[in-house]
Amino acid sequence: MHNIFKNQRSSGLCLPGKIRISAVDPSTSGPPDSESLKLRILYHHRIGSKDGQAIHIESLLTALRQAGHEVCVVAPPSFDRVEFGSEANWLAHLRRWLPRPARELMEVLYNVAILWRLYRVTLRFRPDLIYERYNLFTIAGIVFARLYKLPIFLEVNAPLAAERAAFGGLTLSRLATWLERITWRAADLVLPVSCVLAQVIREADVPSERIIVIPNGIDEESFRCLDQDKAKIELGLSQKIVLGFIGFIREWHGLREVLEPLCDPRFPPELHLLIVGDGPALASLRSDAERLGLLSRITFAGLVERDVVTRYVSAFDIALQPKAVRYASPLKIFEYMAAGKAIIAPDQNNIREILTTGATAWLFEPDNWAAFHEAVLALSRDAPLRRRLGMAARSMIIARRYTWVENARRIATLYGDLAPKVHR
Repeated sequence: MHNIFKNQRSSGLCLPGKIRISAVDPSTSGPPDSESLKLRILYHHRIGSKDGQAIHIESLLTALRQAGHEVCVVAPPSFDRVEFGSEANWLAHLRRWLPRPARELMEVLYNVAILWRLYRVTLRFRPDLIYERYNLFTIAGIVFARLYKLPIFLEVNAPLAAERAAFGGLTLSRLATWLERITWRAADLVLPVSCVLAQVIREADVPSERIIVIPNGIDEESFRCLDQDKAKIELGLSQKIVLGFIGFIREWHGLREVLEPLCDPRFPPELHLLIVGDGPALASLRSDAERLGLLSRITFAGLVERDVVTRYVSAFDIALQPKAVRYASPLKIFEYMAAGKAIIAPDQNNIREILTTGATAWLFEPDNWAAFHEAVLALSRDAPLRRRLGMAARSMIIARRYTWVENARRIATLYGDLAPKVHR
């Protein structure tokens, strides 16, 4: 491997030509030596909780290592010690007691600690590439890459300044927005998870040729040879038509709207709701179900280990994504597709990047809950349609290679294209 510390790097590097803002075409192959290219990748993230973000991180890390790349992770020290579905106690304590401006200022100051960690790791690891999962107020990775002449790929899962302002509150909004824009613009490549998000990034004056969409994916091997009948028996759901949802349960997921079909006499009496996961909205959802007398028709599975998630998903007849933020690439949709399930999801741009209504899913007008209920009713009555949609969704996963293995290959290919420009 080359010694990257001796190479010079100009600002504003990009891949040759202008890259269209769309998903990387999985049918294309990289340079002839892209499969044999083995990299030393410094993977940096600032995630402090074990949730869907952690699943994404761990899945991609596994795929990169399986591809033969050497990966060194720089992350908050508490990350590996936190149990799935929770966050570090000290972090939760700070969020509870510190005023918001102080919390945000601490996030800014945390860049000093990140710079020190990156420096110490780089001295011994000598990476070819920094791959960073973008987080708000985090600019240390970009600064470090500039100082040490390292290429940096920035994975972006959300426009966090706008998202936190809308959902969690943000005091230092101008600073957050400014840091977000300069971070995106300074990266060699920005890798958003959807085309909708790519457009947001382009509007922040990031050149189109430096934006490559890489959607989320699945571990294909985990979803082979699923046995729905066996799964239903194990879960006590034989002879049930199972509506299923997996994920962290928040108010905006729209799960309250799933309770109505269970109360409606038009729907089959064997309809049963299986919810896998935990979250801040679970207690109120359970309370609503109890008030409506529906507890016997709902299974709250709670948090389950990742290696048994497929057993629950395999029991689904209809997989639900009642709501989704407009720029997301929902992990659960890829898992539903890989399991060959009939999917109901909102008909919006980012979802249409993955699913096609009538072909691989039933898409309904967002927030039109009457249309959502009609979709549930139609699919609950039509087993052949469920099978057809599920098989088509599974085929699409394979055809488009929505897998972590493929994402790891794309990253190496992109580096192979970029490296001659960096190291000339």
